[in-house]
Amino acid sequence: MKTFTLEKLEDGIAILTMDVPGESMNTLRADFGEEVNTILDQIESDDDIKGVVVCSGKKDSFVAGADVSMLAACDSALEAEQLSLQGHKLFARMVNIPKTFVAAIHGPALGGGLELALACDYRVCSDSPKTQLGLPEVQLGLLPGSSGTQKLPALIGIQQAMKMMLTGSPVRAKQAKKYGIVDDMVPQAILLDVARKLASQKPLRRNNKKSVMNKMLEDTAFGRNILFKKAREQALAKTNGNYPAPMHIIDCIEAGTKSEAHGYSTEARLFGKLVMTSESKQLREIFFATTEMKKEDGVAGVAPEKVKKVGVLGGGLMGGGIAFVSATKAKVPVRIKDISPDGIAGAIKYSFDILNKKVKRRFLKKTEMQKQLANITGCLDYSGYKTLDMVVEAVFEDVGLKQKMVEDIETQCAKTTIFASNTSSIPIKDIAAKAKRAENVIGLHYFSPVDKMPLAEVIPHEGTSEQTISTTVEFAKKQGKTPIVVKDGAGFYVNRILAPYMSEAGFLAMSGQPIDSVDKALVEFGFPVGAFKLLDEVGIDVGTKIIPILMNQFGERFASPNAFEKLLENDRKGKKNLSGFYDYASKDKGKKVDESIYELLGISPQSKYTNDTIIERCVLLMLNEAARCLEEGVIRNPRDGDIGAIFGIGFPPFRGGPFRYMDSLGLQHLVARLTHYADSYDTKYKPADILVKMAEAEETFY
Repeated sequence: MKTFTLEKLEDGIAILTMDVPGESMNTLRADFGEEVNTILDQIESDDDIKGVVVCSGKKDSFVAGADVSMLAACDSALEAEQLSLQGHKLFARMVNIPKTFVAAIHGPALGGGLELALACDYRVCSDSPKTQLGLPEVQLGLLPGSSGTQKLPALIGIQQAMKMMLTGSPVRAKQAKKYGIVDDMVPQAILLDVARKLASQKPLRRNNKKSVMNKMLEDTAFGRNILFKKAREQALAKTNGNYPAPMHIIDCIEAGTKSEAHGYSTEARLFGKLVMTSESKQLREIFFATTEMKKEDGVAGVAPEKVKKVGVLGGGLMGGGIAFVSATKAKVPVRIKDISPDGIAGAIKYSFDILNKKVKRRFLKKTEMQKQLANITGCLDYSGYKTLDMVVEAVFEDVGLKQKMVEDIETQCAKTTIFASNTSSIPIKDIAAKAKRAENVIGLHYFSPVDKMPLAEVIPHEGTSEQTISTTVEFAKKQGKTPIVVKDGAGFYVNRILAPYMSEAGFLAMSGQPIDSVDKALVEFGFPVGAFKLLDEVGIDVGTKIIPILMNQFGERFASPNAFEKLLENDRKGKKNLSGFYDYASKDKGKKVDESIYELLGISPQSKYTNDTIIERCVLLMLNEAARCLEEGVIRNPRDGDIGAIFGIGFPPFRGGPFRYMDSLGLQHLVARLTHYADSYDTKYKPADILVKMAEAEETFY
């Protein structure tokens, strides 16, 4: 079956439609080259064709990018470079055909999709919220390889183009028009009509509208030197040198300012180089894993029920966040119950603040904000709860209170209503212990802040029905989450592997290692923040609450420093009450350690360990516990373990997650290092049985 069709209209305009058979979205593939060249031959040789409109045959997408899977077939940087050069050649041919090409964009035009549009003389897009344009390759450890690093800066200026490429963030239709990426933005109903009119015109010479300052920075050698120097400094500060793609994107843009030929050859060469890096390979594996997970049901073969209405118990920060993602992403009515009007008001304000910020930035119309907020209501009793399909509980971490909530929901709601507990530590079997309909009880653990953190742990207890599992997983996806199903037990998966890592950071500090040196080492490894900064962010009171629960089930290997009790006695809860490991009262808010904490803990800080030792002592415990979780069936497979750690606690994505990282270290080496620490420091480092067996058999997780 053909992917591209060409339809000639009476007015001399031809419609070139892309529609990849059997796929919900269009992606570009190397093997399309021959088919596209045949059509371009036809366009070039047909004197009756004056202009061409390039559009998609898909309902709600233009072109979502290149097919990433074809990169895995490249055995060398040279092979990958050839893919880039092939894209250059194809798009250059479109540019050089003396007929007007217009891209009619509705839905995502990302990566290679935007590069295709940039090869056209004009671009017009629909004003639909589904329409977004961007070059997200950096998120896969790559750079735009089909002329994007050259064409986008030429079109909209170096600074704006560089920002889009370095963040990988797409822009909406209105921004695309403002930046000059598209020539017009129109309702979808007239998109093709407007594109046809543009196709009948001759291409315009465009002049970027730049301020005097931008002209000085972008149009002079002196200014560009400052611009690229600053960009490299910022990229290095943000990535800690762990990701090569941002620096290479800057290299490509800078090369293009020297000469067009140099810019294109640099883009192809560096694209080929990046394809072969371990960082890109790991990031691409994460992409494939999450894509695969989107297609899976919670329980294979068990279709989910549709969740049409949701209740949220508790109007705190978590309750407010859960209500927000339910109302705005899952797009269902949400009923918040709290014991006080202030709790309800606070939860609704959570959504208002996020949406209002979008309105102020003109990402969202005020009418749309009001429509979304109208989906959230509150009550002090259970009025309106009879018809709910699911209730998510986000009350205090108290098993008795949560059991009471189960009882209330079983009394106040339908027999089929799912009770999902957002507990971070209490086993779900304990919450369901007194339930009459235990098959409806499940854990749904979100991470804070709910509107930003992509992970959700779905935790069935032994009595949870398969239907409840599938329905909960599907609803979490609708909320914009990547859900992993984990076995019930203290800490579930994410908090269980995080706890020993955090505790060991505490033991390092108690031995005198400066707090900021521990955090810097862990950030150097690739975590977004260090252990102490994370504990301040989460809340010291919240973070330490899980330790007794874990110790009760797993014993002494989960012990944390006793001195941490002094922090709570001193009312140090972290960032939320501006009193924690870091100083939130000074001008540098949270950037420097609060020195008074050393006196409180009876520590004389003195650096005695290297960064490598700090990293090993903390990270090895996390890896060992992740292996145990797989061995015990807490997670279904290594893939879920990797995604859970990356999306839940910020395990460095370029390392692929705990299991891919263990494979890269080599299990024999890992077991040797764990044994070294177990023998010389503490038995809690004793290697998990699964690691010992796999190392002896020379096996890997993948």
